[in-house]
Amino acid sequence: MRMTTLGIIGAGHIGSQVARVAVANGYDVVIANSRGPETLADLVAELGPQARAATAAEAAEAGDAVVVTVPLGKIDALPVEQLAGKIVLDTNNYYFERDGHIDALDKGETTTSELLQQQLPTSRIAKAFNHIYAADITTDGTPAGTEGRRALATAGDDAEAVAFVTRFYDEVGFDTVNVGPLSESWRVERDRPAYVVKQTADELAANLSIANRLP
Repeated sequence: MRMTTLGIIGAGHIGSQVARVAVANGYDVVIANSRGPETLADLVAELGPQARAATAAEAAEAGDAVVVTVPLGKIDALPVEQLAGKIVLDTNNYYFERDGHIDALDKGETTTSELLQQQLPTSRIAKAFNHIYAADITTDGTPAGTEGRRALATAGDDAEAVAFVTRFYDEVGFDTVNVGPLSESWRVERDRPAYVVKQTADELAANLSIANRLP
C-alpha cells in the first residue's frame, strides 16, 4: 500500500524542498517548524491544497511516514509518542560548529542516525536526503532509467523503512544505494567522499567504499 501522507518536522531548506517534491508526486504534506504553524502560511500557500501547517506532534501523528529535519541539538524535543512505530526519515548531519562537540561522534563511536534512534526507540529510522544540497532536490531528479541519473544513499535497520526511502527517492527522481544498517550511515555523512557530490549509483557506491570513519 502506498503511503500517501508525509509528515515533515522542520521547515528549513531541506524540509521545504522535500515538501515540494512530495506534493509534486501526489503526496499530502503536513509540515511543522519550531515557530508555530502560522509562520508557514507562505510555504503552505505555495504548496497548495495538498499541504497544511501543523505542530510537530500533529505532523508526526498525521504522517504515514515522517521526515525529521531539525538540527541535531534539537532532537530531544521531538514528539516521541506520536512517532512511535512510524517510518522516520533522518536528514541530519553533525555540524559541531552549530551543535557543539558530541564526544561519541567525534570519536566515531556512533552516527547521527543512531542518536536519533536512541531518542525515538520505537520508530523505524532510515537515512535520507542528508548528502544533497537542498536546492538540488527539486532540480536534479530525472525519470528512472535516465543515463547518468543521480543517486542518493539510505541506511537503516528496518527493511520497510529502507524500502520506503528507496521508493520515494525513485518517485522524486533519484536512484538509491543502500549503505546498510544505521551503524554504517557515517559513510554518507559530512566530509566524506559521497557528501553533496553529484554522482551515479556506481559512483556513489565507490565513494561510500573509500570513506574513512574519521574524516
